[in-house]
Amino acid sequence: MAARDHDRASPAVAVDDEALLRGDVEAYLRRHEQKELLRLVVIGSVDDGKSTLIGRLLHDTASVYEDQLSAVKRASARGATRGDGSAAEVDFSLFTDGLRAEREQGITIDVAYRYFATATRKFIIADTPGHVQYTRNMATGASTANVAVILIDARLGVLAQTRRHAYLASLLGIPHLVVCVNKMDLVAWDPAVFARIADEIGAFAGRLGIPDVTCLPVSALRGDQIVTHGDAAPWYDGPTLLEHLERVPLDADRNLDELRFPVQYVVRPSLDYRGFAGQLASGVVRVGDEVVALPSGRRTTVAAIDTYDGALTEAFAPMSVTLRLADEIDVSRGDMIVHAGRAPLASQRLDAMLVWLSERPMDPDRSYLLKHTSRLVRADVVGVVGVIDPEDLAPRPAPHLSLNDIGRVTLRAHQPLFCDPYAHNRATGSFILIDSLTHDTVGAGMIVAGGVPTAAAAAGPRAQVSAAERRARLDQVGAVITVGGAAADAARGRAYLVERVLFDHGRIAAVVDAAAAAAVAAAGVLAIVVAADGDGGVAAARLDDERVTGDDDEALARAVLGALERAGKLGATEPFD
Repeated sequence: MAARDHDRASPAVAVDDEALLRGDVEAYLRRHEQKELLRLVVIGSVDDGKSTLIGRLLHDTASVYEDQLSAVKRASARGATRGDGSAAEVDFSLFTDGLRAEREQGITIDVAYRYFATATRKFIIADTPGHVQYTRNMATGASTANVAVILIDARLGVLAQTRRHAYLASLLGIPHLVVCVNKMDLVAWDPAVFARIADEIGAFAGRLGIPDVTCLPVSALRGDQIVTHGDAAPWYDGPTLLEHLERVPLDADRNLDELRFPVQYVVRPSLDYRGFAGQLASGVVRVGDEVVALPSGRRTTVAAIDTYDGALTEAFAPMSVTLRLADEIDVSRGDMIVHAGRAPLASQRLDAMLVWLSERPMDPDRSYLLKHTSRLVRADVVGVVGVIDPEDLAPRPAPHLSLNDIGRVTLRAHQPLFCDPYAHNRATGSFILIDSLTHDTVGAGMIVAGGVPTAAAAAGPRAQVSAAERRARLDQVGAVITVGGAAADAARGRAYLVERVLFDHGRIAAVVDAAAAAAVAAAGVLAIVVAADGDGGVAAARLDDERVTGDDDEALARAVLGALERAGKLGATEPFD
C-alpha cells in the first residue's frame, strides 16, 4: 500500500482509482494501461534540488511504499547526507539517490528512473546528475524524454551548467521545457528574483529554438507548487508542477505523417508465413498500403498487420508489430519499409551533432561502428567542424572530441543509411557510435539537415588501428632510415648495427627492403634500408632530409638515435640492461 503523509493532502491521486483497485484489479490494470505515458527528465546544476523535487513529487502523490518511507525517515534521522537530519523531517532526495556514494556525497551520479501515475497519465522520471563530468549520463536519461524539467537555484540564478543542460535538451529534441526556480523560500519568495531568472532562461531558450517554455516558482523541500499550491507566494496564480505535467500536449510531438518501419527480425515459423517484425519509428501503416522496401526499392502492399493479441487493420508509432507483404521480396534485418513516394534520405555522408560519451577521446583516424535504427554499419570520421561552447553556442576549432564534448562532425558510412534530420524525426535522425574493438558506446549523434557530399565521402575503408594508437603502444613514430656505404656488405653491416643499438634502447626497428620500407614505417616500426653510395668509407645515414655521420659504425648508430630523438620520433623508453 502506498504511503500517505497525513499532514499534506494528495489531490492528484484519484479516489476512484483506489476503489477500483480494491474492487476489480483487472479493470484497474486496463485503465492504467490505457493512460497516456509521459517521460520526463529532471536536470540542473549540482545541489539545485533535483532528487529532492522528485522525492517530493513521489511522496505527495502517494507513490512511495510504507517500508521505503520508513527507511528514508530512519536515514534522515541519522543525517545520512548532511548530518543534520531529524526524526521530524524527511530527506526526500533519498528516494532517488540509491547509490552509497550518492548518499554519502549528497549528489546524483547515475541516472535513476522512478515511476508513478495519476488519474490521467503515467510518468517515467529520469533523475540525472548535475556535475559536468556526468554530462553523458544526463544525455542518456534525456534521450527519450518528452519534457525536460530544469531546476535553478533561486539564490544562484542561471549558471553555465544550466545553459549546458538547456542546450543539450534542445539538441536532443525535447519539445517541452519546464523551468523550476527552486529554493524560493530561501529568497523570501521574492517575485523580482523569479522574474529575473525567468526572463534570462527564457531568452536563452529562445535562442535554442525550444518551442514550449514554462517557468514555475517552487520549493521542493517544503513542497510548495510541486503537487499542491502553497500559501507563501500569493502573487503566483499559475499551475503546480504536477498540474502542468498532466496538461502538456503530447499528440503534436509524434510524427504520424511519414512511415518509417526498420525491420528488426524476419519471422519465418513455417513455409506458409513470412513476416517482418519491428517497432514503428514514425507514421501510420494500414492493410493495403503501398510500401517500398529499402534499399532494394521493390514495391508491394501490406497484406496483414499481426500482433501477439491478434491481427490489426492499422498500426502507428511506437507500436511493435509484424508486417506481412503481398509479394515475396527480399527484406532482412536493417532494411526499412516506408510508404511509396515518401522515402527518407539515403546517404553515406552524415553531418551530425555528436555527444562524446567515452573517456577515451575520439580518434579521427580510426573507424567506428555506427548503429542507426536496426542497421549496423562501419563509419569513418571525415572531420570535426568544432566543439560547441554552451555559453555562446559557437563552435570552437578542435581536432577531436573528448569526454562530455558536444560537437559537429562529418561521418562517412560504408553503406547507405535511410535517415531523416533529427529535428524532423527523432527515431531515424539519431544514432550511436560503437568502438569496434571494445564494443563500448562512445558517442550519441543527431543528424543535421543540409549535409553536402564531398570527395571525402568516397574514400576507402580505414584501418582499425590509428597512428596515434600505434605511437601510444610503441612509444615511437615510424620512420625510414637509409644507411649507406661504398659496398653493399659494408652498408648492410652498418644497418644491422644501427638496428642493434635501437633495439638495445627499447626501440622496434628492422632492416627491410626499400620496397617495403614505407609500409613498415606506417606500421610504427623504424625501417632501416640499405643503399650503396659514393661516400667511400664514411659512416653515413639519412633520416628524412637530415644526413647523419659518425667517425665509425658505432658512432653512426648512436648519431642515428640522436637524430630520431631530435625529430620527435621517440618517446621516453629506457635502454635495456
